[in-house]
Amino acid sequence: MPKYVIERDIPGAGKLTAEQLQGISQKSCGVLQKLGPQIQWVESYVTDDKVYCVYLAPNEAMVREHAKQGGFPANRVSKVHQIISPVTAEA
Repeated sequence: MPKYVIERDIPGAGKLTAEQLQGISQKSCGVLQKLGPQIQWVESYVTDDKVYCVYLAPNEAMVREHAKQGGFPANRVSKVHQIISPVTAEA
């Protein structure tokens, strides 16, 4: 299944409390349950003013539908074409 990185502009994201992040996570999971198993949230990275999320989904439209239903920004959705790591240098 294709992998996507979603860039969400959320001013002050890095200052969100554990309780706020839990609420956002619960909202996201609720929407994911409605959309079905074809879309999966892998993980997210919270920085000062952005959240970067990694999702598995059949297409970008489903990623954007998740954002719409959840009330989350999806400022940029990028399909991952390759994954590299330090191990790639050894090949």
